[in-house]
Amino acid sequence: MSCLCEKLKPKDSEWSQICIGQLWVFEGLRQAEVEAVIRGALRQRYQVGQSVFMQGDTAKQISLIKAGRVKLSKLLEDGTELTLDIRKPGDFLGEYIFNDDFNYPVSAWSMEETLVCSFTKDRFEKLVLEYPNIGLQVIKNLSGRIVQLTDRVGAMSQTHLEERLYRVLLNVAREHGEKKEEGYVIQFPLTHEDLGFLIGAHRVSITRVMKRLKDSGKILQMGRKLVLPLEAMT
Repeated sequence: MSCLCEKLKPKDSEWSQICIGQLWVFEGLRQAEVEAVIRGALRQRYQVGQSVFMQGDTAKQISLIKAGRVKLSKLLEDGTELTLDIRKPGDFLGEYIFNDDFNYPVSAWSMEETLVCSFTKDRFEKLVLEYPNIGLQVIKNLSGRIVQLTDRVGAMSQTHLEERLYRVLLNVAREHGEKKEEGYVIQFPLTHEDLGFLIGAHRVSITRVMKRLKDSGKILQMGRKLVLPLEAMT
């Protein structure tokens, strides 16, 4: 079955070959069920700075990013906005819909022209009534993902702060950075508050560890951009 999103693809944008029926949450479905998921999905386009969903709103849909990038951020009580993650083509948003009356804990903002392939909660429930095995497989896949995330958190808690921070920067560089001769360049600014939230550390600690990483040559500073040298990544 050809991708129904192809005709809506933003010009000159990075494109995901993954279809919504191939997401890990739908893994293990029969071919007819995969095709039913694809047919039932909605295609939505967002411009730069437009919200995909807002913190506090009722969770209503799951989405696959087909093109563009989406920033996940959280607004704290004191008005501070923290960037929690950057999602790229092929990434998944909104698994919260599988909980009853759940509100989005974060906001999602389009960083560039973005196309998402989505499934609303109502559409998903109707699909499960028609194909009960889809619901069973989703439950199994979500349970497996919880186990993986629990293992990952345990591993992170056993590593030093410097190693944890470097791992986060590595992941961001490989997923979102631009590969150049000097290394992977992270094109957007990451504040020490953002990094601290990602690895569970205070901003002062992040500042101290960032200095050590720069002194050791593991990261370079180019204006407001960070560079991870290729030789340090091997």
